[in-house]
Amino acid sequence: MTEPQPHKFERGTDGPKVIVAGLDGSDSSMRAAAYAAGLARRQGAMLALVYVQPVLPAGAALGAPVADTTGEVAEGLVSEIREATQRMKDIWDVRWEFHTFRGDPYNGLVTAADELKADAVVVGASESAGHRFIGSVAVRLVKAGRWPVTVVP
Repeated sequence: MTEPQPHKFERGTDGPKVIVAGLDGSDSSMRAAAYAAGLARRQGAMLALVYVQPVLPAGAALGAPVADTTGEVAEGLVSEIREATQRMKDIWDVRWEFHTFRGDPYNGLVTAADELKADAVVVGASESAGHRFIGSVAVRLVKAGRWPVTVVP
């Protein structure tokens, strides 16, 4: 009878490879991105920061150039992220990508997580009172049951 072999420790083979963090510019989404960056750093994972550009019905825009406005938000977020990573580059390094998707936040994050082959999703807690009626994005992601979801307050 052979003796059982001791378990070999495998460095860096467990844990998420891609962590998706939803960003919308709110304080809670920025905290979620920072939390996800820490997870990605510790796990050696790719951090995919995702901004979902809202798509409004033509009449809802009331003549405002919605695509231009949401594009400016995305550019502002990228600029903020680049500045933060530049400030922190000597302290720690995280591999990250920025992606924009169009649609409502829930479906946009689902699409992003599927296309980017996410192992985990991190979002900020809702700061909107309206989520009580239609359900917060975080709750809907958890109920989908397709990835581990972390909700950051």
